[in-house]
Amino acid sequence: MSLLKGLNTVSVPVMDWAKAKAFYHDTLGLPILFDIEEVGWCEFGEAGQTTFAISLWRDATSPVRGGTIPAFNVDNCVQAVAELRKRGVKVADPVTIPGMVVYADVHDPEGNLFQIVQSTAPANA
Repeated sequence: MSLLKGLNTVSVPVMDWAKAKAFYHDTLGLPILFDIEEVGWCEFGEAGQTTFAISLWRDATSPVRGGTIPAFNVDNCVQAVAELRKRGVKVADPVTIPGMVVYADVHDPEGNLFQIVQSTAPANA
């Protein structure tokens, strides 16, 4: 029996709270589930589902980047890349792995990497 029951939240550290919150909510359109600025936690998503969060980094030095790469599902990766670029977001060209996925690397204003992912696997795979 597995002790772990599934992914609850993926969070990334940020130093500019307002800029990060605006990026994920206003620019990307993620709904805010919890916003507790006094403790430095903002969680995006829907109740009862896996969520994405930012946590305020209060140390004087920049947090270490990398290690965790959240991936957000999209219906059409190529269209999502075009829309993100129109919004001024730094996003790489889509990469296709035939029969599996189309994905693109995206960076938030603080350099945190995440991906957008379109599944191309057959439904019964």
